[in-house]
Amino acid sequence: MTADTAKAQWVVDTLRAAGCVFAEEEAELLLGAAAEGADLARMVELRAVGHPLEHVVGWAEFCGLRMAVGEGAFVPRRRTEFLVQQAAALARPGAVVVDLCCGVGAVGAAVAAAVPGAELHAADIDPVALGYARRNVAPYGGQVHEGDLYDALPAGLRGRITLLVVNAPYVPTDSIALLPPEARDHEPHTALDGGPDGLSIQRRVAEGALPWLAEGGHLLIETSTRQSPATASAMTSAGLAVHAATSEEWSATVVTGRRPLA
Repeated sequence: MTADTAKAQWVVDTLRAAGCVFAEEEAELLLGAAAEGADLARMVELRAVGHPLEHVVGWAEFCGLRMAVGEGAFVPRRRTEFLVQQAAALARPGAVVVDLCCGVGAVGAAVAAAVPGAELHAADIDPVALGYARRNVAPYGGQVHEGDLYDALPAGLRGRITLLVVNAPYVPTDSIALLPPEARDHEPHTALDGGPDGLSIQRRVAEGALPWLAEGGHLLIETSTRQSPATASAMTSAGLAVHAATSEEWSATVVTGRRPLA
């Protein structure tokens, strides 16, 4: 057995002993990160005690792109690729795209990658997440803004946004304790906690959307199938024409609201 083979087997055995179901696949990613100069032993230790793999290696795959992530940041979920798919299907070249509650900016970056000439803005209240977002949106000329929802956006975007994509927190507060430890213990609760019924932030987003959307512009919110009627009701109350779409492949639901033409 060569030294490299022995090292790889040690990583697999350590991860398997820690309960990692996909030990071989994770070992390959850790070894790849170590080949780029990272400390393999330290990474294996962090993963073995439950840190998210994406935090350990420093990136997450999303829509075929490598998104920078790290400690203290929400890891973009594969189901959110459905939100990107729905947004990209509505976009035209040169669309003005805003990723609100952007986290590390993965949704906005992926939409911009699919839409030629998109003008991209990403906004969040969390400065840690925005540090990663700046890296992720930079290849698309994206601008990053810090603040609470629409307060973060430049006034010049008012009435110009053609795609407002939102993956706001939608876990009910009392359900956070039921999440897997990787999320519950290592991701910021501000990126998870949607209030008593999970819809507090979604309602605020819907209520404030109309003045920011261009005529015919769309607001797209990721939600759960169970919560989608309430999400849709919030958009309808805000004056938007609404429809919902669900993907069995991604186990995801997106509610879309359109600002009517004048």
